Amino acid sequence: MRIKKLLLVSSILLGTIIGAGIFGIPYAIKGSGLIPGFFYFLILGGAILLIHLLFGEVILRTREKHRLPGYAKKYLGNKGRILITISTIVGLAGTLLAYIIIGGDFLKLIFSSFLNLPSFYFSLIFWFILAFFIFRGIKLIARAELLMNIALFSVIFLLIFLVLPKFNLQNFSIINLKGIFLPYGIILFSLIGYPAIPIIAEILKKPEEKKGLKKIIILVISIVIVLYFLFTISIIGVSGNNTTPEAFQGLIPYLNQNIVILGALFGVLAISTSFLVLGNYFKNTLFYDYKIPRQFSALIACGLPLILFLIGFRNFIETIGLVGTFIGAIEGIAIVLIFKKAKSLGNRKPEYCLKTPAILLYFLIAIFVLGAIFQIFNF
Repeated sequence: MRIKKLLLVSSILLGTIIGAGIFGIPYAIKGSGLIPGFFYFLILGGAILLIHLLFGEVILRTREKHRLPGYAKKYLGNKGRILITISTIVGLAGTLLAYIIIGGDFLKLIFSSFLNLPSFYFSLIFWFILAFFIFRGIKLIARAELLMNIALFSVIFLLIFLVLPKFNLQNFSIINLKGIFLPYGIILFSLIGYPAIPIIAEILKKPEEKKGLKKIIILVISIVIVLYFLFTISIIGVSGNNTTPEAFQGLIPYLNQNIVILGALFGVLAISTSFLVLGNYFKNTLFYDYKIPRQFSALIACGLPLILFLIGFRNFIETIGLVGTFIGAIEGIAIVLIFKKAKSLGNRKPEYCLKTPAILLYFLIAIFVLGAIFQIFNF
């Protein structure tokens, strides 16, 4: 596989995964303690990595182009398709809505010194720019992803460098039983990127390129987990008990206002890349699985979250909490069930084949079911 194509497809997956969820992780890990947080990264990171690999094999076992609802119909029947359709539409619209909300907040922090507008108008500007890319299509998105991810990594490592002089190990708690379930939903949401897998599979045309899909998934998710961990310990190591849900506000007493602007810049880059891929995935789901014309599909994908925003759904925490906990669990379980069916009903020889014992698949389902139950009590 050429380096240029490898960078493009890796950027798409990376940009899909790194989104709004990263900003809640330091607050969640501070609430649970460092040891539980480490095990959440380990267990949920492994589970989500496997879910991505399972979905990748499903795509490679199927000749037809689909998105998750289409694969659900093919392998689970109409009932599966209906459930996943509801989950997909609510999940994608809710996620894009969350990005519109927080995108406006980040832009206001960046430009507030010389452009005094409410966050509402910055959210509309954020939506308009990214909707343009979604209407233009995946080739332009892939190049935008690559540039944004280069900038994103530059910003986050600069941020880590700036907070290091204020780093204090005493700011970490080892374990806090009261908040031990807090990180589950936030980390789960922050690691999900499987909507990008069908997009990547379409870009990888040749058999030897498709064979590399497995390595791309493993590499990107491993990078994301390491990046999240570095970001988390950097924020907690400085702000300690003052760590805030959006991560950056708690740094102001220890650093200065400039760190907020830098953090907001990182935030805009992170959620912009995710918005592009998820919006395109939403558009193609409607196009491939429901045969809605492509431009009208783009209008629905971009318009639905905007309508929700305009009629008053503007609470970021509530939106992301609902999407991460319940929608993520439903789709995770569905992918496991689809994978089991595709092993015997697939109509194409895949470029890679996972050897997964049944007990491991049941363990995955248990993680999602129990996690959702724990989150009900946590809420």
